[in-house]
Amino acid sequence: MNKPLQLDNILNWPTIPVAQIYGRLTRVKGLILEAVGCELGMGDRCLIECRDGRHIEAEVVGFHKETLCLMPIEHTSGLMPGSRVLPYHQDQQLTIDSRLLGRVLDGRGQPLDTGPMPSFCRDNLPHKTVTNPLLRQPIRDALDVGIRAINALFPVGQGQRLGLFAGSGVGKSVLLGMMTRFTQADIVIVGLIGERGREVSEFIESSLGPEGMARAIVIAAPADTPPLMRLRAMRLCHQLACGFRDQGKRVLLLVDSLTRYAQAQREIALSLGEPPATKGYPPSAFAQLPSLVEMAGNGQHPQGTLTAFYTVLTEGDDQQDPIADAARAILDGHIVLSRKLAERGHFPAIDVAASISRLTAQLSDKPQMQAIQRLRHLHSRYQEVSELLPLGGYQPGQDADMDLAVKHYPQLVQFLTQAMDERADKQASVQDLLTLITPLQMQTEPV
Repeated sequence: MNKPLQLDNILNWPTIPVAQIYGRLTRVKGLILEAVGCELGMGDRCLIECRDGRHIEAEVVGFHKETLCLMPIEHTSGLMPGSRVLPYHQDQQLTIDSRLLGRVLDGRGQPLDTGPMPSFCRDNLPHKTVTNPLLRQPIRDALDVGIRAINALFPVGQGQRLGLFAGSGVGKSVLLGMMTRFTQADIVIVGLIGERGREVSEFIESSLGPEGMARAIVIAAPADTPPLMRLRAMRLCHQLACGFRDQGKRVLLLVDSLTRYAQAQREIALSLGEPPATKGYPPSAFAQLPSLVEMAGNGQHPQGTLTAFYTVLTEGDDQQDPIADAARAILDGHIVLSRKLAERGHFPAIDVAASISRLTAQLSDKPQMQAIQRLRHLHSRYQEVSELLPLGGYQPGQDADMDLAVKHYPQLVQFLTQAMDERADKQASVQDLLTLITPLQMQTEPV
């Protein structure tokens, strides 16, 4: 007769591991990895086993029948036909608190600096719903960005979203660094997406400095990272900014650049076989821009604000670039940097005629509005004859308004230029504008 089993003996038995279902890698097609045998949905993550035992993280970006289309976030060296594909269920997100200040992270929240690993917490709502537009706090107060031309001519509201439109090498990064140091904000989130790798350390050391880095968080995904890592870095920037905003903080989000984000989306979409629509960009690249930008702005918290600046790279200084044209339609204003001004040593190289803030009338009083209109008028009148002056083709005395613009143009240039280490207070900037323009308005009044 068999001896009956004792309960204590059963509890001491070794635990039998639960069976794990995994798939197999079947094909590598450009940037896309194809796998079968895994039950994963869109946006789910997985780990692909390499020949040397390493695991590469990937994300499901599409499927065809039973075949999953995966996009890796790391370089794919070491993959083999039939490599195991393991589901990776991660329900954690980065803990959003003040311990992240001064840190440099990648798109996964992993440290790029020498600091400790950031803490993670459980995320029960991985896909958060879109904020009801009727619940957003309105933009009431102006934001001091420390740039004289912007404070005076293009007022920025707390919660506004603006674009910096420029070609390469005209001072976008320098202007971002100045705003990072000078803007009155509790938290500054800087996203360096798709830029040159050496610019990350240069931006931190030269543009930010110790003062700016003390209240900033830098998310970096250089150009040599896979496109999915660039997309994740952009999302992480917005998640951190929205998290601090919902905690009642005044947040400034600086992203360089929105164009690189669209190009990363283009690489993924074209690899999946999506047809190009405009200059090689598929429709999904334009569809992703509004959903991303709408994350910024004010939320429901009465004290929390989120002001965002996005740089937009205009290839060949073409302001009709498809991404630039799409960004102008969804942003609350755009500041255009001119290559001609940069070549003359005019910094910041802001093109007054091509730039605009859609909240100027809401954030300015009547004297400031009149001064802004007068300065833009005089600036445009000077541009009409700027090419004739060196040739002696302009004869004074024909147009009193034109003579006034030519005579006082050096004063306009002095007002619009600013040194890198110079901070211009908002009230002082508006007062300088009124001091400059008021005499010029009086000179043109009829006797």
